[in-house]
Amino acid sequence: MMQNQKNDIVASSVEAFSSDYHIPVLFNETIEHLHIIPNGIYVDATFGGGGHSRGILSKLGPKGKLIAFDQDADAKNNLPNDNRIVFIPENFRYLQRFLRLNKIDQVDGVLADLGVSSHQFDEGSRGFSTRFDGPFDMRMDQRQQKTAKQVIESYDESALHKMFEQYGEVSNSKTIAKHIVSHRSHLKLNTVQDFKLLIAPVVKGNPNKYWAQVFQAIRIEVNEEMEALKDFLEQLKPVIKPGGRAVVITFHSIEDRLVKNAFKVAQEEEHELNPFLSVEKEKFWKIITKKPVVASEKEMKENNRSRSAKMRAAERL
Repeated sequence: MMQNQKNDIVASSVEAFSSDYHIPVLFNETIEHLHIIPNGIYVDATFGGGGHSRGILSKLGPKGKLIAFDQDADAKNNLPNDNRIVFIPENFRYLQRFLRLNKIDQVDGVLADLGVSSHQFDEGSRGFSTRFDGPFDMRMDQRQQKTAKQVIESYDESALHKMFEQYGEVSNSKTIAKHIVSHRSHLKLNTVQDFKLLIAPVVKGNPNKYWAQVFQAIRIEVNEEMEALKDFLEQLKPVIKPGGRAVVITFHSIEDRLVKNAFKVAQEEEHELNPFLSVEKEKFWKIITKKPVVASEKEMKENNRSRSAKMRAAERL
């Protein structure tokens, strides 16, 4: 079968698997870079709508296995009827622990798509979107205690400033932090609309863009997304077999930087006792994507959320 025909089949497959829950980004590129072997064991660390998982399953033989992680309880509703898949309702930061509980030491490949699912944005009761009113929540895992309401009500001005600046790149992050601390005690903060009313006086520039940046910053903080990503990336080295692949799709510059640094090939360093000698550090990864892979013009037109996606892949040495 010619490669173009194979790609067409995979593309048509994802159309069948896609739903209103979530359209997987960089689908063909992800499946290609995982370099799937039919009898291998693979991890989809962010199952979501299951689009990428179904793509992996389509490449696996009857003895292959897929371990799917997702901390959002809603994701379990998207599981295919396939005995090759094991679903783990946990955050991917516990990757190694739950693989071991399932008597798996190493796998042939790991995928993580760090984007928030369309379902989470479109479900007003979750509080992720500025388009709907609902509880000011933003928890991906409803079992955790920290919510958006608690962050905005309890963080001091310095912590809020840092959060908006780092995670949302909000232009007036210092101003919004000061405003929140000065006025939050006078207003209830139970709903998304309550919060929007609180900071309405300091909205700057394009309101839609501003809201998106502010809500992104709060969501990342509530779900400890950067801490979880660091924990996850540290576990890839022991978890992936030599020759296995790691593929990570990011949507934020901080995420992309963390992934890039995790895959960075070690350089020689100066010997601590003799500066004229160099010590070659152990190399763990072969970089497959010299530059991050981005969505095609066609995909960007069809799925607006793919515009900020960047995919990096590396092979375990």
